[in-house]
Amino acid sequence: MTLPARPFVAPLVLYFEDYPPGRVFELGDIDVDPIEVQAFAQRFDPQPFHIDAAAAAQSAYGGIIASGWHTASLAMRLLTETFLSPDSSLGSPGIDELRWLLPVRPGDRLSGRASILSARRSQSQPDRGIAITLIELRNQHGATVLTMKAVNLLRCRPA
Repeated sequence: MTLPARPFVAPLVLYFEDYPPGRVFELGDIDVDPIEVQAFAQRFDPQPFHIDAAAAAQSAYGGIIASGWHTASLAMRLLTETFLSPDSSLGSPGIDELRWLLPVRPGDRLSGRASILSARRSQSQPDRGIAITLIELRNQHGATVLTMKAVNLLRCRPA
């Protein structure tokens, strides 16, 4: 499987202090490549409605849909390109409330948004903070297809 044909755009240098509650980041958009939908599913989520056009046509979805895990991976791609600064991102202890609200189909164009819900400095490690972020993906029709709350560990700005 190959990554979408798009240049990598390094995000701005951002630190914990640049992620205050209420700040919203537009993440740009990404196309759902039909070949990648099936390649991802063949490897990681081989359910018939992801990999078999005939079976998918008879399913509740009426055709091939992307794996939710593929959709989440596309969200991660957008996050790494425009939201997570390599200067401060220290990873994540997890995702809360991951929801796949609508099917994502080959050929869809998804756009992302990250809204900071809360941010606090770590008491045990004061050189970093913890931000809770609502991540949303919408399709080309404006319908929300994925939401999740990300917990991000972020380095504070050096003194």
